[in-house]
Amino acid sequence: QVQLVESGGGLVQSGESLRLSCAASGRVFGFYAIDWYRQAPGKQRELVASSAYGGSTTYADFVKGRFAISKDEARNTAYLQMNDLNPEDTAVYFCNADVYIDRDDGSTWSGWGQGTQVTVSS
Repeated sequence: QVQLVESGGGLVQSGESLRLSCAASGRVFGFYAIDWYRQAPGKQRELVASSAYGGSTTYADFVKGRFAISKDEARNTAYLQMNDLNPEDTAVYFCNADVYIDRDDGSTWSGWGQGTQVTVSS
């Protein structure tokens, strides 16, 4: 059974950094693609950053230059490095990933992590 488990959230002050992790467990063989979303109280979930097949990355304008996606394929773990955080970044952050579940035919599984709370105080 494949699962995505997130970690790394917490309470920080403005200007500080956090690194979120999204670990794929089960019989997986790396990431095909991964997206990070966030949802603040009373707001819709919004896309923060994406890493597509082939490694190209895109970022929402409100995090460009501050956030960065990376992946450790050996650990089946993706990261979202968040620098220079501000109170507007306060939200629950979710990963949504497509992971390979078959080496031979390239089959993938898609799912969501459980979310991790990020709170930034001013």
